Amino acid sequence: MSYPSERLKGGLNNTRQNLLFRIKEVLGFHKVVSDELVNSLEEVLIEGDVGVEFASKVICQLKERVKRERIVDQNDVIGILKNQMILAFDATSGKNSPIIKSPWIIMVVGVNGTGKTTTIAKLASRYKKQNKKVLLAACDTFRAAAIDQLAIWADRVGVGIVKSTPGTDPAAVAFDAVNAAVSRNMDVLIADTAGRLHTKSNLMEELAKMKRVMNKALSGSPDEVLLVLDATVGQNALSQVKLFNQAVELTGIVLAKLDGTAKGGIAAAIADRFKIPIKYVGIGERIEDLEEFDAKDFVEAIFQ
Repeated sequence: MSYPSERLKGGLNNTRQNLLFRIKEVLGFHKVVSDELVNSLEEVLIEGDVGVEFASKVICQLKERVKRERIVDQNDVIGILKNQMILAFDATSGKNSPIIKSPWIIMVVGVNGTGKTTTIAKLASRYKKQNKKVLLAACDTFRAAAIDQLAIWADRVGVGIVKSTPGTDPAAVAFDAVNAAVSRNMDVLIADTAGRLHTKSNLMEELAKMKRVMNKALSGSPDEVLLVLDATVGQNALSQVKLFNQAVELTGIVLAKLDGTAKGGIAAAIADRFKIPIKYVGIGERIEDLEEFDAKDFVEAIFQ
């Protein structure tokens, strides 16, 4: 039995109401385990933002097991749904990469408004609590507010920052930041990036360029490319994963703002379709409200 934290259960409260409560309503309406019941559950899963493809896979597995094992207990039905979700996540192996060298360089991408800057601050705080020397890089130079916001967070968390004036080539800032991280013997460098450009340049081309420049500054960099997704957008998150992954080859996903949505089921759709590890989940606005993703804990928090 997995035991999710109270913070995680609280953060997933809306998702739990959207999925578990509606599943129980369906089970309460149908007195026996039947094809009609299973089909009704598929509708609940789809409406719960787990995605049509994933819902279809889960329901196919459920029908097979109901028939093969002659399942009549409705609690067994819930157990199968839980296990199928856990398997979807386990296939992505969401454990975080250990820091095996210094500096460990993380490039954080995502559209504006997803909570990207706040997530960077939360990551910086986590690493600092592990006694790591952390440096931030303000590479979203297209918005003065983005630079200022990251600088404020750097001051709050108590970490250094590399920044330049608005309009500076983002790749140049990234290059300087990597060199600074090396020369200062930093353990971790976390680079912010633009989520929207106010020029004719394509955002994805700019991000790909930044990644190439970081690699020139230090071969093999960045070590991680994390996409911050706003969980409240539901199915729209899938198109974001596809586009960013094509541009910069994502190594992981941070699912932010889970506490403010009933669409946490989107995590299953992402894991099932893209096989990209979900590394962290954001479950609040406080600096400590970022938890490492654990498949069993996440699913238990929904179904408990």
